[in-house]
Amino acid sequence: MERTLSIVKPDGVKKNILGEVIRRFQKSGIRIAAIKMIHLSKAEAEGFYAVHKERPFFSSLTDFMSSGPCVVMVLEGEDVIRKNRELMGATNPEEAAVGTIRKDFAASIEQNAVHGSDAPETAAFEISYFFNALEIH
Repeated sequence: MERTLSIVKPDGVKKNILGEVIRRFQKSGIRIAAIKMIHLSKAEAEGFYAVHKERPFFSSLTDFMSSGPCVVMVLEGEDVIRKNRELMGATNPEEAAVGTIRKDFAASIEQNAVHGSDAPETAAFEISYFFNALEIH
């Protein structure tokens, strides 16, 4: 059984797509092991995205991620990292496949509605950033 982190970003929360995102997860056989709504501070967003610190988009990304509440989830299932990434679609919604979350709901490459871990090591870090062991069921 694999776990991954999923985030409905501030633009997705504002668009009220949380129920639809969860429906797509559950329809695909993905189980939600933990969920909560948070509002990241700028410093918390910088800590989460520290891997991108040297990238030109770091400041605007962390500004965006701290601009409003988001919903963080631990997803669980067989091959869940790959399944979640397929459901999300390409980072750039213009390149995302029809029927993916980003194609349906994202406004731009930065405001792309959702985030998902890209590898088991990344998932472990990202899950532990938002959840302790007692919060995951």
